[in-house]
Amino acid sequence: MLTAGEYHTLRVNRISEHGVYLIDDEQTEILLPNRYVSLADRVGNLAEVFVYYDSENRLIATREKPLAIVGEVAVLKVVDRNAHGLFLDWGITAKDLFLPNRNVPFEAEVGRSYPVVLYRDQMTGRVVATTKLNAYVSNSEITVRPKEQVDILVVRRMEKGYRVVINNRHWGMIYDNQIFSPVAVGDKLVGYVHRISDEGRIDIMLQQEGRDQTDSASTKLLDLMSKNGGSLPIGDKSSPEEIAALCGLSKKNFKRAAGALYKERKVRIDDNSITLI
Repeated sequence: MLTAGEYHTLRVNRISEHGVYLIDDEQTEILLPNRYVSLADRVGNLAEVFVYYDSENRLIATREKPLAIVGEVAVLKVVDRNAHGLFLDWGITAKDLFLPNRNVPFEAEVGRSYPVVLYRDQMTGRVVATTKLNAYVSNSEITVRPKEQVDILVVRRMEKGYRVVINNRHWGMIYDNQIFSPVAVGDKLVGYVHRISDEGRIDIMLQQEGRDQTDSASTKLLDLMSKNGGSLPIGDKSSPEEIAALCGLSKKNFKRAAGALYKERKVRIDDNSITLI
């Protein structure tokens, strides 16, 4: 069944002057306009497309990649408004995403970006947004575990770090003392569950812990040295700030990674440099 706000893999059914008509297993047709048609779109071939309702309430296919699909959280920019709500840029050129007034319990401004979750309106089938994330994001039943790799979206700057949404399902925090490279609201990152408290709070790290962390950091150092003529101007006596700025690692993790590479006789370490052997 064709539904708005999702990707579908459909078969090319026929070609018209307006584009190609795709068909699903239930024999429902949908237009893929000419601007998205490629030479590979021949009758019988498959095409992966995103489906949405256009301004005339018709389901339309596109090859553009939206910033979020139904069920996902995203930080989107307000580009316009009317008496009924706001319109957000979600990466679809021909159609902005509607954010109804009832879903914005504060005074939002055109030109600013806000975290929203996308859902399908039960009455119309259209995709709409809401800023009321707590109806969709919760830590009441946690589905992640310590050390697990997760996808995170940075949604808000807090006093001691950043609030994030984990796997589009849970709230989490990244604290400033665990951040060693630039982070901004709206960033989509890979993180690792550091700790889950008895109260259900989830702390996230941007680097792996233990042996996996050291291996990852070692690989990163080798890559950076290879790209910078075989050495880096950081070593045993470099400051944590210098190390973080150059390679995005804490000093502890840098020393662990450098030490592992030294034991493998891959590098030479001095007070202020590390060099490939």
